[in-house]
Parts: sequence; C-alpha cells; structure tokens
Amino acid sequence: MSVVLGTALPEASRLLASLPHAVVLLEPGLRIASVNPAAEQFFGQSQRRLVGSPLGDVLVFPEHRLLERLNDYETPVSAREIVVTLRGRGARRIDVNVAPVADTTGWQILTIHDHSATEALGDDSGGVDNAVVRGPEIMAHEIKNPLAGIRGAAQLLARKIEARDKPLTDLITSEVDRIAGLIEQMQKLSGRTAPPVEPCNLHEAARRAVDVIKAASGEAPTEGPSRYRLVEEFDPSLPPVLGSPDGLVQVIINLLSNAIEASQEADEPRVTIRTRFASGLQLHTTDSGTPVRLPVELRVSDNGPGIDPSMRDHIFEPFVTTKKSGQGLGLPLVRKLVRDMNGRITHERDEESGLTHFRVHLPLAKETMRSRVLRRKLT
Repeated sequence: MSVVLGTALPEASRLLASLPHAVVLLEPGLRIASVNPAAEQFFGQSQRRLVGSPLGDVLVFPEHRLLERLNDYETPVSAREIVVTLRGRGARRIDVNVAPVADTTGWQILTIHDHSATEALGDDSGGVDNAVVRGPEIMAHEIKNPLAGIRGAAQLLARKIEARDKPLTDLITSEVDRIAGLIEQMQKLSGRTAPPVEPCNLHEAARRAVDVIKAASGEAPTEGPSRYRLVEEFDPSLPPVLGSPDGLVQVIINLLSNAIEASQEADEPRVTIRTRFASGLQLHTTDSGTPVRLPVELRVSDNGPGIDPSMRDHIFEPFVTTKKSGQGLGLPLVRKLVRDMNGRITHERDEESGLTHFRVHLPLAKETMRSRVLRRKLT
C-alpha cells in the first residue's frame, strides 16, 4: 500500500510496460525470458516469438567481447552509442545497460535506448572502439556520496594528528577532489566533449601519481617501496605540455599500477618512469586537420613477462583484460584521456631486454597555443 495515498502500488509488470525504453529479462545463458512492449517494438517481434531465443540470435554486437562480457552475470555492464545489427532490421545505434537481478543467480535485466529512432546514423558511430563506455549515472552518484564523507573525515583527522603526518591527510583530501572531478569529467565524456586543456608540468603530474601509488600501498609518500624498485629518469629541461592536469595524473597512475602488478612476476621487480624529447612524431587533429608535433615522451616500463601476444592488438579496447579480477576499462580510459589532450599512446614489447614499454606522446603547450593563435589570425 502507498503510505501517502493509501492505495495499492502498481504491479511491476505494469510499470515495465509503461517504460519508453526496451527492457529485456535474460535468464541464465543469455536467453530472453520476457520483454516489455517497447522491446517488442524495438526488435520488431512479439514477446511470444522472442521468449526462449538466445540474445545473440536477435541482436548482433559489433564485438564478440561485449557479448562475452554479458556472460559475467555478476558485473553490471554499460556501453554508450554502439552500433548493433537487428536480425532483419539493419543497424541501430543504441545505449545498453545490463544489471544482475538481485538474489537470482544468472538472471539479468537489459535496457536499451535506441538513438536511431530519432536521429540518423553518423560516420563517427560504430563499434565498441568508438563507444563511450561508462558506468550508469547512478553509479557516479553512489561514488560521490562516500567521497564527500572521506574528505570530511580527513579534514577532521588533520586537526588531531601531528604536523609530520599532515601531508597524508592533505593527500587524501586532494585525491578525493581529483577523483570527484574525474567522475564529473567522465559524465561529460558521454557527450564526446573533451575536457579543457592547459599548460601542465609533466613532472609534477608524475610525482603526484607516484605519491598516490605509494599511499595506496600503505607507504608514506617519502618512503621507497619494498615490493618493487621504482626508477625515475626525468629530463629537467622539458617545458610544459598541453593537457589536463587531473587527466595526466590519472593516466600515469593507471600505467604505473599496471606496470607494478606485471613486474611482480619478475625475480627483481623493476618499474621505470622516464620523460624525454622525442621529436618528429606528428598527429593529425580531428578538428582542423593541422599536424601537431608531439615531441614530449612519457614512458613507463616494467620487467614483467609482458602481455600475451594474442592480446597485444586489443589491449586498448573496452572489456579486454588479462587480469582475473579486471574490468578491461583501465587502458581504454587511458587512451581516451590521452586522445583528449591531442596525444598518442603506444605499447611495445622488447624481448631482447625483457621490458614492456607504454609510451605517451604529448604536444608542447607553448607551440600548440602559438599555432592556435596563428590559425585564428589567418581566419
């Protein structure tokens, strides 16, 4: 009964029937158990024909890895603006969200938002590689709430600890602010709008990332790690790069975390972070087509066993991971952040030295801004 009105609540089936988006109930094995009227309209088939059909028989995903990801019924999956093929109805550009049904092992709820119903397909859509993969909006909300609590607790703790320990609470509050900013940034990425860029000190971002990595492992930022050797080879003459300060820190954190984890299989784990000039590399920007030089290189190397050769061409694709507990979203996020800064990221394995390298190439702030001014004058 409704507490406010004293009337009976609508049945769940009637609520689902009133939703404008397609809703599909999947039983174990990804077979369709039930659909709402919007789903019948989307698939162009009645519920009686759809029930019992494997999802892959009526909805073809651009990458089999996404369908495989759905088989992990315990983990929510969300993908935005992917192009799928409907049997007998052609291509559609959709958002999909899949969530497990509570207390019912193997059962999932799939919701579909069909962009193609209101707008034509564009050349930029298509494939998981071009999809903006993100968690549901509610997940961002659920993350922000505890972050505020953590920040408040750190501020209270800072008033009661000794001065020598205050850098740790400062690190907590600043990292909470950075993560909250990144969450907002990721929400904005769903609109394919790149975050603003500005002149950044690459070495400050790198040292910030190193401090976060050490703090996450329970070590003070000023102490050296014990599980691995971290070597810093920075070129002090490097000028500022053009990028997102928080984005750069996140890129380096992800690359260092992966390198540290991979190096644990070596007899003497070693991770190297290096910066240098690497002139000659160019990248065509998508907005104007003007070549932009990327002379600054950030390299993260480890002496682990390397990535399986069969996976190396796919490591930047969503849902691809070599980790048992990984989500396969870390490196795609890194590539997205680097591309938003007009940069480039590459991976290579040097079998002779036994090292794995991830290289990030970035533009100079001064040079890029000067070229923008020149283009404005010419136009």
